[in-house]
Amino acid sequence: MSVPVPVLIWCPFPDTDSAKAAARVLVEGGLAACANILPAMESVYACQGAVHEGAEVGVLFKTNADLRESCIERLRGLHPYEEPAILGWECPLSLPATMAWLGALKG
Repeated sequence: MSVPVPVLIWCPFPDTDSAKAAARVLVEGGLAACANILPAMESVYACQGAVHEGAEVGVLFKTNADLRESCIERLRGLHPYEEPAILGWECPLSLPATMAWLGALKG
């Protein structure tokens, strides 16, 4: 039986409280093994035809390929933004212990 490929999911949040709340739900629900919440960052982004600036908090979620879609959909539902920026990518070059840790997730 093969172990699912590790996946990272990146998502910015408007503040630490909303980032922690979403992280807890995903980790407690078994959709992510870990969420790294990065301190305040400044974002410059294009939205609705204008350029904006603002403070955000970044979160990097660790999961596996079998749970990627479920994790992203749950994150989308928890997120305070109407259309959050959620990006995910596979990480096939991971240490065996990391692959086993993330592969043990069952959602």
